[in-house]
Amino acid sequence: MTTQTPHSVPSTDAPRDDYERLHREFRWHVPQDFNIAEACCGRWARDPAGASRVAVLHEREDGRRSSITYGELQAQANRLSHALKRLGARRGDRIAIVMPQRIETAVAQIAVQQIGAVAMPLSMLFGPDALAYRLHNSEARLAIADESGIDNLLAARPECHALATVLAVGEARGRGDVDWEAALARESAVFVREAAHADDAAILIYTSGTTGPPKGALIPQRALIGNLPGFVASQDWFPQDDSVFWSPADWAWTGGLMDALLPTLYFGRTIVAYQGRFDPVRAFELMARHRVTNTFLFPTALKAMMKAEPSPRSRHALVLRSIMSAGEAVGDAVFEYCRRELGITVNEMFGQTEMNYIVGNSAHRWPAKPGSMGRPYPGHRVAVIDDEGREAPRGTPGDVALHRLDVHGDPDPIFFLGYWRNEGATRAKFTGDPADSWCRTGDTAVMDEAGYLWYQGRSDDVFKAAGYRIGPSEIENCLVKHPAVANAAVVPKPDAQRGAVVKAYVVLAAGHAASDALVEELQQHVRGRLAPYEYPKEIEFIEALPMTTTGKVQRRVLRLQEEERARQAAAADENLS
Repeated sequence: MTTQTPHSVPSTDAPRDDYERLHREFRWHVPQDFNIAEACCGRWARDPAGASRVAVLHEREDGRRSSITYGELQAQANRLSHALKRLGARRGDRIAIVMPQRIETAVAQIAVQQIGAVAMPLSMLFGPDALAYRLHNSEARLAIADESGIDNLLAARPECHALATVLAVGEARGRGDVDWEAALARESAVFVREAAHADDAAILIYTSGTTGPPKGALIPQRALIGNLPGFVASQDWFPQDDSVFWSPADWAWTGGLMDALLPTLYFGRTIVAYQGRFDPVRAFELMARHRVTNTFLFPTALKAMMKAEPSPRSRHALVLRSIMSAGEAVGDAVFEYCRRELGITVNEMFGQTEMNYIVGNSAHRWPAKPGSMGRPYPGHRVAVIDDEGREAPRGTPGDVALHRLDVHGDPDPIFFLGYWRNEGATRAKFTGDPADSWCRTGDTAVMDEAGYLWYQGRSDDVFKAAGYRIGPSEIENCLVKHPAVANAAVVPKPDAQRGAVVKAYVVLAAGHAASDALVEELQQHVRGRLAPYEYPKEIEFIEALPMTTTGKVQRRVLRLQEEERARQAAAADENLS
């Protein structure tokens, strides 16, 4: 794949089911000096036509709007690159970016890549504990934060001994060590980018795990190239001349960063940045106002939009062409709603931070099957494997796995470099030599005879709730810090609207009694320290947790219990009706 356009992309008049040819003929081309900053901004800024094109169109919840062209984005990134180096940032340093969708977030991503540092996006929803762990573990030297994250960042700072400087953005000015505007004002708009290699570390994103604290997945520069076949296919052959992208996905997560912001900039198109809470009606208004053609929407967002606007095209002048959805199954109702009311077949996608965008659909190139995860995207060799690492027979459940080498024997660039300072966890992901073996995703599925994958569930205890990946360990650890909690286990509780909600089973410490007031207190305890989506929506007090003989909590027992309760409740409702 070149830095201009995905290799072997066919013309738009390809036959409807062109899957086999696409997969067979696709070849990777990864320039040795590939750099995200150059691919997503530098080359466009040097081209007169590209330089004047809007890169980011920013709208706030209160209606204020601003925009930045590719030329201006490059100039701002150059100034920030100088400022970061003046503040002591060096090649390989981790630089935290604690900001929502806004222009400065895009500027920061480009600037960090230009100096050879590692961008560490952190959600503005993280509380002090969540920030402190990631900042301390990564030994981040610098953090960039705006008004949405500055309070929690400052609260976490005493535990982050390597954090030398906080750069304050927007309404956070005056609350850090240096203000963004003042820092950039003194610097030159010309900067010579540091030499780069495709295997250089680019991004550090912490993922949730079932045992121990979150692990930092170290993503290389080349991983963006690995994302592109899936991005292009799931967006029905993005880009076209008038393409405009928007997604409510937070740019601090893989979904927002690697599935929206960076690939849109890679193709020199405009991305809409909305800084505000998600609202289903406003989502339609936003897409109509900015003539959004392509989007990535979580199934939970689509469900809310379906309920809020049963006939959206009668109220909104939409020009939407493509929808990608990921995080959980879309479901038949939403799938048909999008077809009927929007005239769009949703392309479902599957991936994870460590190797993203590997499976999915492309309705204009091969048939989509409602409920299926889709087929492996061109360039990715995906299989369902058994416990011994062998390919399982079609129709047999097993672990979804991606091979380090594609069907031609070439290295797949999508792979992460490894978990930050955790070689053991990195090796455990692979069935053998990481340079030539399968890498397990931790998800279970069945592959049918046509190569479509059908999701069965998590192989471990990580689960999705309302589109967010939830790791039980971090929530359990937070709960146990409360004096009333002796032990805790977190599992998903089935929910018709959100797929699942976070439920905690709690064993009380001596001297404490169960009450509604304590439930509320524990919920607030977690909400104030982690992210709002991580707090348990339901808490059940029990005498003891189910444990193995070696002392490990059997979350699976509790999860199955919740699933059985959901089935019984559904059956009871059906009998009443």
